[in-house]
Amino acid sequence: MSATSAAATAPNKPFYRVLYVQVLVAIVLGVIVGWVWPEVGKNEWIKALGDGFVKLIKMVIAPVIFCTVVSGIAHVSEVKKVGRVAVKALIYFEIVSTFALALGLIVGNFIQPGAGFQGQSNAALVANYAKQASEMKSIDFVLHIIPDTVVGAFAQGEILQVLLFSILFGIALMSLGERGHTMRAFIDDAAHAIFGVIAIVVKFAPIGAFGAMAFTIGRYGPQALGNLAGLIATFYLTALAFVIIVLGIIARIAGFSIFKFLKYIKDELLIVLGTSSSESALPQMMEKLERLGCSKPVVGLVVPTGYSFNLDGTNIYMTLATLFIAQAMNVHLSFGEQITILLVAMLTSKGASGITGAGFITLAGTLAAVRPELVPGMAIVLGIDKFMSECRALTNLCGNGVACVIVAWWEGELDRDKLRAALDKDIDPSDVEIAVTTG
Repeated sequence: MSATSAAATAPNKPFYRVLYVQVLVAIVLGVIVGWVWPEVGKNEWIKALGDGFVKLIKMVIAPVIFCTVVSGIAHVSEVKKVGRVAVKALIYFEIVSTFALALGLIVGNFIQPGAGFQGQSNAALVANYAKQASEMKSIDFVLHIIPDTVVGAFAQGEILQVLLFSILFGIALMSLGERGHTMRAFIDDAAHAIFGVIAIVVKFAPIGAFGAMAFTIGRYGPQALGNLAGLIATFYLTALAFVIIVLGIIARIAGFSIFKFLKYIKDELLIVLGTSSSESALPQMMEKLERLGCSKPVVGLVVPTGYSFNLDGTNIYMTLATLFIAQAMNVHLSFGEQITILLVAMLTSKGASGITGAGFITLAGTLAAVRPELVPGMAIVLGIDKFMSECRALTNLCGNGVACVIVAWWEGELDRDKLRAALDKDIDPSDVEIAVTTG
């Protein structure tokens, strides 16, 4: 039975058993607990609920990438196709990332959210981020893609390292021809089993979302918002405009609706909203994109790479936050300096991928490269970075999902019939029977 037919014949669940409803209720309850009983929300056991769910998801990321990439490459007929998909993905990433950076600059100049800022900041709080940014070098990022050992890459969950080994293994398996049939069949079956594991783990998403949201509100808000609410609102509205207008136009060119696509990935969006981590939805996202009609090689190459090279939300945040800090500190940035910010951010946004607090470290690296005197001003936005990270993660997830569909369409690897059918269906990612039929 195919994934789509399984979805079609599955009986409708009561609304209270639908995953996205459960996650949404859990997020609301988490906000209430964190707001009304902040001491309860800050409890380490409450925090552990969110952290535990994210760890469960990260547990399966490396196996999912390995099986998807190896299986996809091993079934293609030529090595050139792999390189062609990778090049097209990188070209797309750079073009759309430039739009995201430029949008942040345009909105920052037009709205000027930092003008007349009266808040206080403690520059000492950002010393650690500034230190990490100063130690971040492009050559180190390139070398870090190569793992010291294959086992270490899987054990540490390094996405790009696992992706590199998976590509090499897939090409080697492809070159074996008929002799590699047994290994290909084993990896295909393993992929189905892992997708089943994901469906089981996702059932705990409401618990994880509740714990993460209760801790976030209890620890950081609502008093952390203060007079920075304007910046938060500006960032969220800018990110929303990017998704609806920029990604919407791109989606329309490829022949699908961005609104139907957002509805299709609503479960993953709510999980990311609850956990503030786009990685928490990566395995489910890869599974859903396969169901959407994208070929396995494209999904395997584009999605993991996009998590390092296609950070649309982070790009918007960097340029918008840079202008906010400059305006709050009464530092004028010329047009030339703003263009320099855009160019520098294109590079620094790649070097911090996979690092905890990557968005903030990237911002520190950008400021240090353009106007070092602005680095202490990062303390102004440090208190609300947790709230900003949720929007960054949501936008990054949308951007990578659309990127995969676009590259699949560009490469001629998009099944239009499956695309139309899937966008009109409501698929529950916690349904194990459907998950194991994926691919």
